[in-house]
Amino acid sequence: MAKPVVRIVLALTSVLGSALGAACGDAASTTSAGPSGIGAGGSVDVDGGGGAATPGSDGGHDASQGTPGPDAAVVADGGGAASDGGGATAHCTGRLAQPLDATWTLTSGGQSRTFNVHVPASYDPARRAPVVLDFHGYSSNAAQEDYLAQMSAKADKEGFIAVHPEGLMNSWNAGGCCGSSAQTSVDDVGFVRDMLDQLEGTLCVDARRVFATGMSNGGFLSHRLGCEMSTRIAAIAPVAGVLALAACNPARAMPVIEFHGTADTIVAYDGNAAQGIPDVASTFAAWAKRDGCVGQPTETYRNADAHCATYATCAGGAAVVLCTIDGGGHTWPGGSPVPSLGYTTPNLSATDAMWDFFTKHPLP
Repeated sequence: MAKPVVRIVLALTSVLGSALGAACGDAASTTSAGPSGIGAGGSVDVDGGGGAATPGSDGGHDASQGTPGPDAAVVADGGGAASDGGGATAHCTGRLAQPLDATWTLTSGGQSRTFNVHVPASYDPARRAPVVLDFHGYSSNAAQEDYLAQMSAKADKEGFIAVHPEGLMNSWNAGGCCGSSAQTSVDDVGFVRDMLDQLEGTLCVDARRVFATGMSNGGFLSHRLGCEMSTRIAAIAPVAGVLALAACNPARAMPVIEFHGTADTIVAYDGNAAQGIPDVASTFAAWAKRDGCVGQPTETYRNADAHCATYATCAGGAAVVLCTIDGGGHTWPGGSPVPSLGYTTPNLSATDAMWDFFTKHPLP
């Protein structure tokens, strides 16, 4: 029986946004022209709301064969996943070129919602591109999240579209967390559906390669999307966030790679029963059970204080990976350091590792 989840309304405080604001000069959201063909300012009314893997071996690798990711699967060096392949056809017709950076607006659940869209310079409106949705933490914002994870820079290198949505009142309703969005039951899952509808209707998107990640409250939301949008989200990569839902029943096995520091004082690695925050190990094990994984997790990455364990043999070719940072704070591994939130390891890049993972786990 699922344990009841206590709503974490203000438990995560405003520490994240304040710390990131100080670290990156209180970055404001990027504002520019909206998507071509949508209208002035990018405004459009949507009226929404509503085969097993093989375990890898530990240790080194043959450089000629590519680089092993934290789940030990090998990906081609510099290989990105911007190749053709998802959707009914590999190409699009009638799509227009887009500005590199724009703030898009839509109406979802009767409320105006915005999200920042970064289109890499290599984007071809006739060629399908992957999408990474990167959700900010509680009290933070889209621009701060991009500063923290450096996702747009990664998008430029690999050729995917990076999307940084804005939560209402700087929060997301991830079930048990967080802030006013959870307290008032904002339909953020509906917002994500509407956002994907607009992205896929405007850009040349590979619908089989849409991925979700996020920090803290955004990590919690990534877990929720893995539970409730498994037919549209191919894989998830929560950072410093756990699953805060009483029930999670994805329609298929969901590939998961999560990252968490043992010295996180905001979302404790060992959980916080009083706040309804489960421990990281329980979230990891629950995803493995949900995905029908067999056997025990094996260590597939170690570099000083960073190490990853992987359930590699799961239903539908999924994998479940937990990357732990010994002594890591409420931070993004390999991302922009925020000293007031604790130690940021340089020994594993969460952004690089999750992209490697994403390239191996499109929708079936």
